[in-house]
Amino acid sequence: MRARLVAAFAAVYVIWGSTYLAIRFAVQTLPPLLMASARFVIAGVLVLLWARWRDGASWPNRVEWRVGLISGALLLLGGNGGVSWAEQRVPSGIAALLVAIVPLWMVLIEWLRPGGTRPRAAVFAGVGLGLAGLALLVGPDAMRSGSGSDAYGAIVLVLASLSWAAGSLYTKFAPRATSATVGTGTQMLAGGLALLVAAFVAGEPARLDIAHASTSSIVAFAYLLTFGSLIGFTAYVYLLAHTTAAKAATYAYVNPVVAVLLGWAIAHEPVTWRTILAAAVILGGVAIITITREAAPVTRGGR
Repeated sequence: MRARLVAAFAAVYVIWGSTYLAIRFAVQTLPPLLMASARFVIAGVLVLLWARWRDGASWPNRVEWRVGLISGALLLLGGNGGVSWAEQRVPSGIAALLVAIVPLWMVLIEWLRPGGTRPRAAVFAGVGLGLAGLALLVGPDAMRSGSGSDAYGAIVLVLASLSWAAGSLYTKFAPRATSATVGTGTQMLAGGLALLVAAFVAGEPARLDIAHASTSSIVAFAYLLTFGSLIGFTAYVYLLAHTTAAKAATYAYVNPVVAVLLGWAIAHEPVTWRTILAAAVILGGVAIITITREAAPVTRGGR
């Protein structure tokens, strides 16, 4: 169990940090929602077939499909789909920093839900620090790239992080599938189909031109399918089932660092002192939130 936890944390820390750059390359010539849909539909089918062949697991029942659809819509349509769309407008390193506020949203959702946990004063301080870093990062001209700043991309990324936080907490407390592998596959397949519906609503099929897709986009898609979905997402769902949501959320410390460094080294994305300062403030807030939540006794009730 310990070795699996270490491997899962390593996968989520490093692989997911690299997926932000891979998404940027993928959406250069592939429609973002269709790309994300194909990635998770294929991965979900493969995972379900693997569970059937290796473990003899039964196909998902009605409850498992319902849980998979709700969690998949929150995590993959709202979360990953939002990131994929926004990275058409926002550098990958900045996207990773904006998504790093997931633990902040987790605190607020856990507090506001019925019977939720009231945060300690230190957690409020961490939330305030994270919001200050967010304001510094998305301030005027802070996201300037080759095409200029884009407030819409920043807003979508903030909402995507909220959706991801809600999906993570729902997955943590939802009824468990009879097989963890079946649960993961159901979640990916249902979320991928939700992305497909959204892609059709957005008119993306008319923009798809595989013949003119760049090699870098195709390679990035293959990387996202194998490492980002089959390995990284499966590892994250495993962590949610076998450790606390706060510990699972610590990937938010490492992912932005990996994403910013890769974006700078490979895609030549600018890294300014303002970006570095905002990153330090945001990650400092995330650290306070996570450490305090881990140390605090569980208390229920009032706001």
